[in-house]
Amino acid sequence: MANKIKVGIICGSGLGIFIEEMFDCSSISNCEDIENIFGYPTSNLYHGCIHGVDVVLLSRHGKGHLIGPTAINYRANIEALRLVGCTHILASTACGSLIESIGRGQLVVPDSFLDRTNSRKGTFYDGTSSKYKGVCHMPMEPAFDPRTSEVLVQAAKRLGYNVQKGGTIVTIEGPRFSSKAESKAFRLWGGHLINMTTCPEVCLAKEANLLYAAIAVATDYDCWKDSGDIAHAADVIVVFKENVAKVWNILREAVKLIGSQDWEQDISEMKALIESSNVSSSS
Repeated sequence: MANKIKVGIICGSGLGIFIEEMFDCSSISNCEDIENIFGYPTSNLYHGCIHGVDVVLLSRHGKGHLIGPTAINYRANIEALRLVGCTHILASTACGSLIESIGRGQLVVPDSFLDRTNSRKGTFYDGTSSKYKGVCHMPMEPAFDPRTSEVLVQAAKRLGYNVQKGGTIVTIEGPRFSSKAESKAFRLWGGHLINMTTCPEVCLAKEANLLYAAIAVATDYDCWKDSGDIAHAADVIVVFKENVAKVWNILREAVKLIGSQDWEQDISEMKALIESSNVSSSS
């Protein structure tokens, strides 16, 4: 039997406050606060429908942006979306730019990451859940699902938006921004963008057999530029809000494209990858 497509949307900084505007009022079926074995997700789950496709929205930082990047219960968020039947996750994220060519407001669909976090639970396979037994050495190349990422790129292009395909996100622990020395080091390592939330979210989604892709908006140049133009939280939110309409439009169009395609093989292949990556006996 074919998998029923359901798209989870994780709303990042500056987007969660508009979460109920994603749907027409008549299309919100219910809103639930659901606990799972990893705890409570960071917001209610908003269920609705876009272009005939079931969609579930979740605010990464919670209502009012009260939850910092380290305190986010990434495992509970991903598990909650899995439990309600999501097959895909589309995530939005505000990022700093680490290269000159990615300016403020530039849209990017990333394809890799550098994880610089140090205080987060980065796997489901830690012996705390009967659902995730054993030790799973999950390959993270490709880090983001290529086909779902391509859908985001095509959605942006259909709408006439300038979007960059591919890029490496450096995820730092936060909540502080980088020092200039750190920012310059990340550039030398090949980073294109920098944020505080992609990891472990992208890794957990893959472990949970969810096809994950992200649309990033560059809001600043971090602090590597010698011009003295440094990242500031208030400025980040201002630039992201200026691009909220674009992000929503891309997400809506991407949901439409996802719903028009067959994903059975992709879901089956991911499941097989998870099983082959678990080195522990199932007995």
